[in-house]
Amino acid sequence: MSFNRFRNQFIAKVITRFPSLAERFIESHEPWKSVEIPWTPVTKALAASTIALVTTAGVHHREQKPFDMKDHDGDPSFRLIDYRKPLSSLMITHDYYDHSDADRDINIVFPLERLREFEQEGRIGHVADHHYGFMGHITGRHIPTLIHESAPEVARSLKKADVDVVLLTPG
Repeated sequence: MSFNRFRNQFIAKVITRFPSLAERFIESHEPWKSVEIPWTPVTKALAASTIALVTTAGVHHREQKPFDMKDHDGDPSFRLIDYRKPLSSLMITHDYYDHSDADRDINIVFPLERLREFEQEGRIGHVADHHYGFMGHITGRHIPTLIHESAPEVARSLKKADVDVVLLTPG
């Protein structure tokens, strides 16, 4: 493991155990500000809706290329997550939060099993065939790529798949 990965994972564990340090870290950074936040109200009953997950927890299938942990500015790419594959095929590549609990139960950050249960109970119409994983730590030069390329591509794919509701889950 590289020194940078070790350092990032160590910081994530310390911040998890000492929340006051996380608060100081957050206060010391200037947030990125968007001009407008697009909001679309839900107009279809959940029991008739197709639901997809988009996560910034670094979730991807084991056979997919891991997110780039060497780039200090993160990785603005995404991974397509196939609903039909078992949850055991998923893993997390993300050094900027302590995901040890999520490694034991991926539903903590990617609640696909809960959606399957809701579908079986009739609470939601359908679980989408495809979901999307991002790495949430994206800064600097990668923000334009995320905003103008990766996110719009995922949005177009979700729209083409007739997804009605997207749940965004953080890490």
